[in-house]
Amino acid sequence: MKISTKGRYGLRVMTDLAVNGNGGCVSLKDIAEREHLSEKYLEQIVNQLSKAGLVKSLRGARGGYILTRAPEEITVEDILKATEGSLAPVACAEDKGRCASYGDCVTSFIWTEIYKATIGVVSSITLKDLAERSLQIEKTELECLK
Repeated sequence: MKISTKGRYGLRVMTDLAVNGNGGCVSLKDIAEREHLSEKYLEQIVNQLSKAGLVKSLRGARGGYILTRAPEEITVEDILKATEGSLAPVACAEDKGRCASYGDCVTSFIWTEIYKATIGVVSSITLKDLAERSLQIEKTELECLK
């Protein structure tokens, strides 16, 4: 399994919202500038995050995007599923009925174990964890500049 730029940037967008939102809106332009990413591409990603119910947009002069839930209630799994779809390495790992050979396949257990391990990791890390890590990295960088 390989996470695409949509998945990676989705995590960065959500982390930026958690760090910089402070209960208010954050503009996509500001996120794009801080993260050094294309605003046009981020629009596509935020659209997927919005469809998944993770963010919502507010219009107006002080408009932008906000999280729909607290950062500790959103997992990396939620974000990756919104941007990537299934996290299974092969279809049968998630849905055993999709493969007629599943019961006879010598490798099926490998795919199931990889999927379980992946879900175990991404479901245990929250957006709050990412935000705290981001702030710690920022603090360390500032201390190095002193």
